[in-house]
Amino acid sequence: MTPGNSGASTPEDDDPFGYLYADGQANGAQPPSGGYGYPNSVNRVRAVGQRQYGQVPQQQGAYGQPSAHYAAPETLPGGAPARQQPQGGGGRGRGPNTKGLLIGAIAVVAAVVIGIGVAMIGDDSGKKDDNQAGGATPAVTQSAEPTPTEKAGEKAPGELPKIDAKALRVENGANLASDVQGADASGGVYVSGLNTPGAQVTWNVDGIPEDGDYTLFAHYSTAGEDQAMTLTVNGKVYGSKLPVKNYRHAADGDFAKGWTTTYVYPTLNKGTNTITVSCQDGDKCNILLDQMWLKKGQVTR
Repeated sequence: MTPGNSGASTPEDDDPFGYLYADGQANGAQPPSGGYGYPNSVNRVRAVGQRQYGQVPQQQGAYGQPSAHYAAPETLPGGAPARQQPQGGGGRGRGPNTKGLLIGAIAVVAAVVIGIGVAMIGDDSGKKDDNQAGGATPAVTQSAEPTPTEKAGEKAPGELPKIDAKALRVENGANLASDVQGADASGGVYVSGLNTPGAQVTWNVDGIPEDGDYTLFAHYSTAGEDQAMTLTVNGKVYGSKLPVKNYRHAADGDFAKGWTTTYVYPTLNKGTNTITVSCQDGDKCNILLDQMWLKKGQVTR
């Protein structure tokens, strides 16, 4: 060989079209008949899949069957780790749990709706409270007008009996009047004329809850010297006179300034009792009487 020409038999000089050029023809290039056209050229024709470069020949197996010379990369030293395939029926991998996601989404939406509803209810309740607090609700007031029972001088529910002058039985010269101011009875009516011997007033008391001691109060007026009258309870004369003294120290004849109260402690029976105030021999009866009432036990007011 000469420098620059290593011969036409080397693979890199195997020009399959060398016979088309003058230098190729000078070197003896021929049209291809199995090689590349040069004499003694390397015949590189190979069947498909048979050219090997130091590798173990692979044998073609039946379609779908593994090759006897094939080994998975993960089985070789330093190979890639085996990939876990998701388990599932019918040879198909299972996708995400869409049913669970749907249930979770519905639960979140329901929680939000419930929260909004609770907030709205709370807000409405607050508005109702504000309206109630700020509203001008008319106050319920009681009429100052006395009830029919009070007008008649009788007891109110839960209280012991009370009577005005015009509801008393007036006898033997006693009479009703209203000329003198200051009477507490309805219409300012009082009993006058009691200073006549035998004159009297009678009160038939109903509704005494039980036997026992009670306090009998009498509202009256006197002027000048002290007075005293006879008290009879259920047909029996009380042990002492009814004291009707001039506690106001009203001047003789000035009955408008002599209104005051006295009391005694009679013993009454359960149910109905009869109380009489009368002017008997030896009594001083120059008084005006407008009210009487009872309280349980021995009290002073």
